[in-house]
Amino acid sequence: MLVAQAFAGDIGAVLANKEGPDHFGLIHVADLAHLMSDTSHKVWVYDANLPKTREAYGVIPGAQLLPSSDHYDVHADLPLDKNAKLIFYCANTH
Repeated sequence: MLVAQAFAGDIGAVLANKEGPDHFGLIHVADLAHLMSDTSHKVWVYDANLPKTREAYGVIPGAQLLPSSDHYDVHADLPLDKNAKLIFYCANTH
């Protein structure tokens, strides 16, 4: 899984950015499960898959479904808290 920005981009460039507020990284399933079970911290999980991918592979319980991986309303679909921990995921079906 990838902790990602609110827009699609080159994955190499995203992972190469190691400083500042736009720092992204990989998160493993066990770590995500731990974050989601920790009630002292709110974690927002977003599914950016297409409906057919969700149907084939399922959805992480509690994940918010984005209408598209690269076109959605940031103000309507994401939390107002700019410091919120956001987790985005999608399948690589290529």
